[in-house]
Amino acid sequence: MSLTSCEKTKTNTYELVVSVGAEEFQGAIEKAYRKNVSKISIPGFRKGKAPKAMIEKMYGEGVFYEDAINMLYPDAYEQAVKEAGIEPVAAPSIEVQDADKTTGFTFKAEVTVKPEVEVENYKGIAVTKTVRPVTDEEIDHELSHLQERNARVIDVEDRPAQNGDQTVIDFEGFVDGVAFEGGKGEKFPLTLGSGQFIPGFEEQIVGKKIGDEFDVTVTFPEDYHAEELKGKEAVFKVKLHEIKTRELPELDDEFAKDVSEFDTLAEYKEDLRKKLQASHDEQSDREVESALIDGILAGMKVELPQAMIDNRVDEMLQDFAYRLQSQGLDVKTYMQYTGMDMDAMRKTYAEPAERQVKVRLALEKIAQLENLAATQEELDAEYKKLADSYQMEEDKIKAVIAAEDLEKDICVNKAIALVRENAVITEAQPEEKAEPKKKTAKKPAAKKTTKKAAKEEAPAEEAPAAAEETPVQE
Repeated sequence: MSLTSCEKTKTNTYELVVSVGAEEFQGAIEKAYRKNVSKISIPGFRKGKAPKAMIEKMYGEGVFYEDAINMLYPDAYEQAVKEAGIEPVAAPSIEVQDADKTTGFTFKAEVTVKPEVEVENYKGIAVTKTVRPVTDEEIDHELSHLQERNARVIDVEDRPAQNGDQTVIDFEGFVDGVAFEGGKGEKFPLTLGSGQFIPGFEEQIVGKKIGDEFDVTVTFPEDYHAEELKGKEAVFKVKLHEIKTRELPELDDEFAKDVSEFDTLAEYKEDLRKKLQASHDEQSDREVESALIDGILAGMKVELPQAMIDNRVDEMLQDFAYRLQSQGLDVKTYMQYTGMDMDAMRKTYAEPAERQVKVRLALEKIAQLENLAATQEELDAEYKKLADSYQMEEDKIKAVIAAEDLEKDICVNKAIALVRENAVITEAQPEEKAEPKKKTAKKPAAKKTTKKAAKEEAPAEEAPAAAEETPVQE
């Protein structure tokens, strides 16, 4: 193989002209002949026994050229890329220019390469870090959530149904005295106040007792999904079978023992405070890192090849497909739920994909400018971490992830650490928000613990759950 020429034809694009000698080409032609001869019939010869010369005479001298070229060009291209000192970011466009078994063949490769990157002013970036001390209200919120999770469901027999009760009912709906399809249910579980049924239905069960049979009159909303029921008044015949309520445990030392390793509620509260503070601090650190990255990108100059963005979109879609699979869904089903097509899906991911590609390039450039490198100890530690994470042997991880790629990851992490060390970080308290009006008979919602995000993702994070289709439901 020889690299005949390497020419930059436009931004981020090179044209390579590569020649493969006659000896290599003839060897590949012979391999192509042996591979295909069993499929070829020539008059006067048993199938699979025809000499190469006879096949070439009948079908043309170049009958095996295509297979031979396909055998040789990948290695020839790879060697040419190394010799040219370029870094491709996408599959090349290959065009064979000439081929002859006496002289070899020549091909032209159009190659999209990693762009040139400039990064300025990445030291001394000014950012504000929001400090969020844990409040007593947050502790109470967590404890209330734990109470809800540990509540006992008990039967109610001595009082009428109340908002928040779990009931079991029979119902059948009529419009103008005629029962309609899907408007009937038996032993149907319904939590009063959940908003599971159309407005006005659940409220009319409040105050009723077990065994009561009664009418519930409602009007279907104008935007109801069933066209024939929109805006119609309906009467439901309802029978109340069961009433259950949730009994919350007392917040005391016994509760702390049940839900934790602590002996007293005071100790458990202190542990909750520490964990919540750690979560707040992680959130603040992520915000600082995001602001630093914004600062880095502001001082970055680069012309991104579209191929790099497309490749990252492909990876993000693949990750999303894996997440859907864990929920028992696939991308096709998700698109049916959302009314999206693949073009719309790709557009959703395009902007975050472009940002991620830019961030990676900028941090790699900073690592280069600062001569950052990974030690063997750091590489070994990272391989061990990956092996533990994927529950695989280290040798198998090393077979999948090249040391060169892992070293780049380590250097990228060192680059963002360097930017942070040299940043001007000012601490500030969060802005106070106006307190919302308190509502009665409403329990606080469960607080979601902040999780560390490894990557920025597109908005479509999880697939929707399929809703039950009961006509009286919203």
